[in-house]
Amino acid sequence: MAHSALFGRRFLVFATLGGVVVLVLTLVGVALLSPSDNNADDVEAAPATSAVVPPASVADVSVLPESTTHTTVDAPLDPGPAVPTDGSVVHPRRQVPVFAAPGGPAIARIGSEQVGDTWLPVIAEQPGWVQVLLPSRPNGSAGWLLAEDLDRAVTPYLVRIHLRSFSMELFREGVLLGTWTIGIGKTSAPTPPGRTFLLGSFSDYKQRYSPVILPLGTHSPTLDSFGGGPGTVAIHTWPTDEVFGTRSSDGCIRVPKDALDQLTEVPLGTIVLVDDQ
Repeated sequence: MAHSALFGRRFLVFATLGGVVVLVLTLVGVALLSPSDNNADDVEAAPATSAVVPPASVADVSVLPESTTHTTVDAPLDPGPAVPTDGSVVHPRRQVPVFAAPGGPAIARIGSEQVGDTWLPVIAEQPGWVQVLLPSRPNGSAGWLLAEDLDRAVTPYLVRIHLRSFSMELFREGVLLGTWTIGIGKTSAPTPPGRTFLLGSFSDYKQRYSPVILPLGTHSPTLDSFGGGPGTVAIHTWPTDEVFGTRSSDGCIRVPKDALDQLTEVPLGTIVLVDDQ
């Protein structure tokens, strides 16, 4: 159920990246056919720092398990509370190793593309290193990347989702842009709480429930898949309004059309905080 190239065409191109990446990929049982746009004016470039702590040797990164929305990786969990970050996001320029700790063992690899370009939120830093949230299972997976392998930027947005009150808030630079009543996962397939991020965006013309689908970096805690896909939780619209204010989905977050219109302007990697309030 579940933005392709984060800042292509109307998107801002971070650092050395350019163009629009079009992926054909099956996610939540549907083909990802085309990218959707982000706002080019909403992200500020920021310099990357240099690595100063030598990592454990990785002779061949390809032998490491890949961290994607389709995989499970033996990674540490997000050590911080579910709070906003400073908006820093990073993009691996190529397949890079993911480490359990700065200078520690490599536990996985992550590439430059997921559902479009890979942009990951920075949740902690040490000289030459950044800790990021990962898109793979288990929910809340985190890992350390060498800063010299990354392009870096800052997103001013924050999304807050409150499950008990069936509401979503969108902030830009701390200013509330809007609040909407939403639909969430039913009791048997709940929307998972925690700190996650906007993983991608795509349009699938084989379905009619949402013009754009926004997968997050989190998964259903009770279902292994949605329609054959990896059970990725996403934000999308719905054809009828009666789902808003109800527990009616398989874990995805159903939002009104005007909410989705604003969310499609939000850069990939933006933090999404889901709580039980």
